[in-house]
Amino acid sequence: MTVARDVPINIAGASWPALLVVWLVVLVIALVWRPLVPVDETRYATVAWEMWARGDFLVPHLNGEPYSHKPPLYFWLIHAGWWLFGVKEWVIRAIAPLITLASLATAAHLARQLWPQEAAVARLVPWVLFSAVPLMAFYTWVQFDMLLVLATLLAMVGIVRAANGRHSGWLLAGGAIGMGVLAKGPVILLHVLPAALLAPLWKRDVSGRFWVGWYAGLAASVLTGALLALAWALPAAEAGGEAYREAILWGQTADRVVASFAHAHPVWWYLPWLALLLAPWCYLPWVWGRLLRLRPAQDTGVRFCLVWLLGVFVLMSLISGKQVKYLLPLLPAFSLLVARVLAAAEQRPVAQRPWLVGLVLVVAGTAVMLLPGLREEPEWMTAIHPAWGGVLVVVALVVMAMKPLRPAGYPVLMTLVVAIAAGVVPLGMFRAAAPAYDMHAVGRIIHEAQAGGRKVAMPGKYHGQFGFEGRLTVPIVLLGKGQSVKWAENHRKDYLVVFSNEPFVADSGAVYTQLYRGDYLAVFTGEAILSNRRDLLL
Repeated sequence: MTVARDVPINIAGASWPALLVVWLVVLVIALVWRPLVPVDETRYATVAWEMWARGDFLVPHLNGEPYSHKPPLYFWLIHAGWWLFGVKEWVIRAIAPLITLASLATAAHLARQLWPQEAAVARLVPWVLFSAVPLMAFYTWVQFDMLLVLATLLAMVGIVRAANGRHSGWLLAGGAIGMGVLAKGPVILLHVLPAALLAPLWKRDVSGRFWVGWYAGLAASVLTGALLALAWALPAAEAGGEAYREAILWGQTADRVVASFAHAHPVWWYLPWLALLLAPWCYLPWVWGRLLRLRPAQDTGVRFCLVWLLGVFVLMSLISGKQVKYLLPLLPAFSLLVARVLAAAEQRPVAQRPWLVGLVLVVAGTAVMLLPGLREEPEWMTAIHPAWGGVLVVVALVVMAMKPLRPAGYPVLMTLVVAIAAGVVPLGMFRAAAPAYDMHAVGRIIHEAQAGGRKVAMPGKYHGQFGFEGRLTVPIVLLGKGQSVKWAENHRKDYLVVFSNEPFVADSGAVYTQLYRGDYLAVFTGEAILSNRRDLLL
């Protein structure tokens, strides 16, 4: 499938400077109006802080104990930022957005490899990818998945290079696999191997002898990635102790694979989520019509993206441990297909209005307007102003009233629409919710208590909510069931952090209280617990 050369493609708006402006505006809104959110963001920040404070960059720690749930690469990136700029919260929160920028650039580079004669695809694909609702909603969060997206893209660049006869592609793919393992574990293989193993489905212009070298190169690539990961894992396993060694060398690999087939979710579980994963493009029927008219037999790039997309989707569906974010590395494959379709389409205004996109925005806006009146819990929900929902309704009306655009103009439009929606969430919802998620104040109180010689304990599991915010260097004392009252009796002047679904009244005797997510948080002295609030611990 080729673009008609006599038809001009107007993608002047699809430029990197304009995309950077949108990227920056959404990021700044998130940075200003949303704190680090417990439990995931605060936990990862605390793990990075404890590594930094201990001077131990080999074994991640949480509350003074080895933390085996995540490999260290993301934490290392945070440390690199701290080394350059100091220990700042914005450094932690800038890592994923910068990784996202690198992913957009890598997707454009991959498009140039797949369709070297069609420059429009490479110009459009960063916009298509950035406009994806899951990516736009996710890229400002402190999470590991954007690093996995980048590792997958780099591996695909290497695979395509190898398919074009450049053996250095296997080295790049091996480095990307190692990067993926250090980012989120062996799951990177699930995203990379289907396209490589099924290469005969998309690479057809070679003889049988080619495949001997191909699969040998793939094996060498996987081995390279494994060696890179083991270069960290083996010394870390030795330094972290027996339990940590068991977790990173076995528990986080074989045990998880076995558990993944325990039918936690049915095979079809991802299918309904495609309406979110492929938004907003799945709400443009004319795009689907053109996607279905693609002729893979005549386009190696299309075949490659289809094998990548469908192969990984089927494999991930068979594994029962499922979350929508696990499919984020598939967004580049879908975005490449959409960009290919848009670039190849006849560049006349699309007659079909984006009515379905508008309808989704109206429904979302109406929900935001009605939500404060329909729900009183958590308490911060009632503080959401209905006008934020009205913004989405207005955007919907503007989109549906606009003059028809050419196909190549839609990536910019969809990016702006999704960016506005992504901005409404922190401006509207998180501004109201921030007091219930902000751990700065309680972190400072715990820091000052520990600095003054007080011990701080809490019942249950500690997720690292306070470690970075309070720059804590002394572990929180964790109490088991039924131990809190006994601890309070022996530590009357020390502090106990309590989480409860009961409102705390002004005379509760607490040193500090606040909303916490959908519940409440309070800091008591042991004496106050015994005299006033013993019932909280029953």
